[in-house]
Amino acid sequence: MGIKKITWHKIAESLGNISFGANGMCVVEADGKKISLAKYQNELFAFAYKCPHASGIMANGCIDALGNAVCPLHRYKFSLKNGRNITGEGYFLKTYAVKITEQGVFIGFDENCFFNSL
Repeated sequence: MGIKKITWHKIAESLGNISFGANGMCVVEADGKKISLAKYQNELFAFAYKCPHASGIMANGCIDALGNAVCPLHRYKFSLKNGRNITGEGYFLKTYAVKITEQGVFIGFDENCFFNSL
């Protein structure tokens, strides 16, 4: 198994340039793809635009008290850290690497990344 190659895409000049909703989430665009972004306990998380179950827009949901992204349609919950479905339905929410540097805010895609965002 080789080393995973990450391609970084700038989404903002700084964290202050990102407009998060009252729910701590928003939609951003990286490399022409829609991505959900969440800010929770001073950490930034990037994950799929749509829920893998019924395609609910994840940024229209909420973050629960345990730090899980909650889909607005059927309330399925996913870990912000690894995308695991914690309510037992067996789905997986694609997550992406995020980094903040002096040059800006970036989302990283591995070169074999599959998008289900349109």
